[in-house]
Amino acid sequence: MQLKNYHAVVTGAARGLGAAAARRFAAEGARVVISDLDGDAATACARGIDASGERVTALACDIADPEACTRLVDHAEAFFGAPIDIFLAHAGVGFAGSLIEAETAQIRRVVEVNVLGSIYSAQAALRSLVRSPRASLLFTSSLQGVTARAGRSIYTTSKHAIVGLTKSLALEYGPRGVRVNAIAPASTDTPFLRKQLAVAGAKDVDQAVREVAASMPLGWLPTPEDFADAAVFLASTAARSITGHNLLLDSGAAAGIFRSSQAR
Repeated sequence: MQLKNYHAVVTGAARGLGAAAARRFAAEGARVVISDLDGDAATACARGIDASGERVTALACDIADPEACTRLVDHAEAFFGAPIDIFLAHAGVGFAGSLIEAETAQIRRVVEVNVLGSIYSAQAALRSLVRSPRASLLFTSSLQGVTARAGRSIYTTSKHAIVGLTKSLALEYGPRGVRVNAIAPASTDTPFLRKQLAVAGAKDVDQAVREVAASMPLGWLPTPEDFADAAVFLASTAARSITGHNLLLDSGAAAGIFRSSQAR
């Protein structure tokens, strides 16, 4: 019960990594507000964790809309009857493709959600977090927040921005008692990854996932549960002196050149 009586909000939490973090926060004793653009899926996730609705609730929210972010924070404070202690800004979108072939709408959506959405949600959350004695603002960055990949320039740019935002806010709000950190996962075996691989042309998605895992120095992909463990650690008192940090959750991928699958 590392987060007993904490109050947590997770965006992009209807499924995947966000849902895993929300489940783990609740299991560690926190009350949780689950937010997602897909309100029905967010509600289903919340009910799956706490059917009574007393400890976990949900709200639809488009983080690219600053007014929606303010409503989310107001809703959370009303549900908790107290300020937010943990805000995990996880919501984001992916994009793979050549920059010169990308449509303006595609570029705009990545920037609006990943960059502006993170800023808007942090802006709203910080108004509440500064009133908590144990405040932790967490972002989801990416391995591509510290490295780069060909054909991912737009997404990589958006995730590098998250790392800069994390460091800057840590300096700005540390004196006010708010710790700010990011988690930077590599590819994880989620429906999101499998969809990306299918779109990229993989005929056998299971085999494609195995090949991605084999390319990692450890030989496996991080799991949603690994992500949840990292989030709990950074939000807990065990990390009380950690701020401005981008925690790599990458099976060693950032250490150097990835192995080929044949190397195993």
